[in-house]
Amino acid sequence: MLEHERVLIVRGERSGLPIIVAVHSTAAGMAVGGCRMWHYPRWQDGLEDALRLSAAMTAKCAAAGLRHGGGKTVVALPVGLRVDDELRRGAMLDVGDLVESLDGSYAIGPDVGTSPADMVIIAERTTHVACQPEELGGSGDSSPHTAVGVVSAIKATCAHLFGSPELAGRTAAIVGLGHVGSELARLLDAEGVALTISDTDPSRRARADELGARWTTPEEALTTPVDVLVPAAVGGMITAELVPRLRCEAIVGPANNQLATDAVADLLHDKGICWIPDYIASAGGVAYHVRLELDGTDHETAAAAVERIGDTVTAVLTAAHKESSTPWRIAADRFGTGG
Repeated sequence: MLEHERVLIVRGERSGLPIIVAVHSTAAGMAVGGCRMWHYPRWQDGLEDALRLSAAMTAKCAAAGLRHGGGKTVVALPVGLRVDDELRRGAMLDVGDLVESLDGSYAIGPDVGTSPADMVIIAERTTHVACQPEELGGSGDSSPHTAVGVVSAIKATCAHLFGSPELAGRTAAIVGLGHVGSELARLLDAEGVALTISDTDPSRRARADELGARWTTPEEALTTPVDVLVPAAVGGMITAELVPRLRCEAIVGPANNQLATDAVADLLHDKGICWIPDYIASAGGVAYHVRLELDGTDHETAAAAVERIGDTVTAVLTAAHKESSTPWRIAADRFGTGG
């Protein structure tokens, strides 16, 4: 049975592209979630992404203490299609029309493959849009706030595992060097973490060189011996087959849907690896921008909400230890994700 409230699938009037909006829940308030523009072998794979990601957004909002539910938009690009400015603009206008048709039950922001500049185009068709550029009155790029929230989660995890939140001298491997991953690398380097960095795009090696970090392939980074593995790319990378080869103490990162299946959470626990549910660790961006733009708070209040991600991690880990359970099961019970 479909657990979502509404799922809309259209062929964009201007772009001709499959556009999917999945509204998982409005029980707590307006649904929020980003617009992902990505290449898929089949458009149905984009639909599956939208369903998973929108459900995760409901959990993310609950974990961040927001009175909102989850939604997600996916613009499903055929593999190999080159997106020029005209096609991008047409797709964003199509997205805006679809969001507007939901009569304020869902507000959109950027996600993988889109940016604050794309939100400006969407805003031509709907007012239910966040994260436009700051010079236009929006709150800008969510990546820095997402990264700050992940660092807060990593510190709380290290405090639980090693007795101190101090990161100087710790080791971490970042898999994925996009907007969030790159900002995470900068923040962790500033904290004194010895970094291994990887990405499928070899041109991003320059970032590792700037930081004096070790560069390797994503495949090798996943099994590098480190204190913390930081998934910051696409989902599903932590598989049952990978778990026996992992050599980290914890997994804390911003990538959505990190586990290939829910069962992997138990495999990680059995191996002694502390996995922080991704919807908790990655909640910094939505916590900041929703509080600032949709809830009408000020910068200080929104920024404090990001820092509280560490408190949430501590509470989940403490309860898991007390109840001889896993962080995944505790978080599932608290934030309504099943399990």
